[in-house]
Amino acid sequence: MITHIRRACFIIILLALASPSPLFAVEKSSATIVVKDALTVPGQPATIEAKLISKQLMLIAALGGEPLELVVDGIVVARAMTGGDGRALLTYTPKAKGLAPVQVRVGKSPRVDQAEGQANLVVWEKRQPILVIELSALLDQSTPSRVPPVRVTLESERKPMADAVEELGKLTQFYYRVIYVVEGRDGFQRSAETRDWLKHHKFPTGYLMTLPVIDANTIGAKIDELHADGWRTVKVGVGRSKTFADAFLQRRLDAIMVPEPSKGEVPRKAKVAKDWKEVRKKL
Repeated sequence: MITHIRRACFIIILLALASPSPLFAVEKSSATIVVKDALTVPGQPATIEAKLISKQLMLIAALGGEPLELVVDGIVVARAMTGGDGRALLTYTPKAKGLAPVQVRVGKSPRVDQAEGQANLVVWEKRQPILVIELSALLDQSTPSRVPPVRVTLESERKPMADAVEELGKLTQFYYRVIYVVEGRDGFQRSAETRDWLKHHKFPTGYLMTLPVIDANTIGAKIDELHADGWRTVKVGVGRSKTFADAFLQRRLDAIMVPEPSKGEVPRKAKVAKDWKEVRKKL
């Protein structure tokens, strides 16, 4: 009898070792994906840049060697592995113009749990006029002083300027396209925060560009890059800072400052608007 019991126990142990058990399953890491917007024209490839970050308690770290998938209209159109910095580049060629939300998600990974990030794939014709707008020019000046002047935080603390949404909506409804420029050393996180803020306040959707710092050199370099890529209709900048306006004026382009800055802060040949209703009149 004892022998039969021993044999039965031995068989049970063998079966337990041979088949996977939830008790021995490796727990997957939680993660988040942040994605930057991409800009292209119909029929030309766009590169969507994404970053996979660990969400473990008290630890924020990039996750390398993980598969990411780019999803457009519910279909996986590109795959890529993250590098050591957690970044991956996914390439896709759109056929039609417009502005489409895209998703980047974790593929089949034994180590990372499912996660998804979103961004905008902006597909414009190069003949369409484009406004380049410094994000700070959209922010209400009555923001509490404890909040940094350019940083977007909670919607309850950062409000848009009066009439900014309505007037920009009129400008973009039939004519202009818009590029939003925001400052932030972590371009991925700033993209996600700013995109949510713009959507929350119902601003027209456009191409969101992040820069580590906004000054005449960085803005100027981006203007030159856009022009070199054929975006010659980038001719007007609307901003709050003198350095932003200078970058356009140095290239003999139009610059509008809003709201009206203090004396001595207006570069020569820059236009000034006290509010967004005046901005539309200055264009």
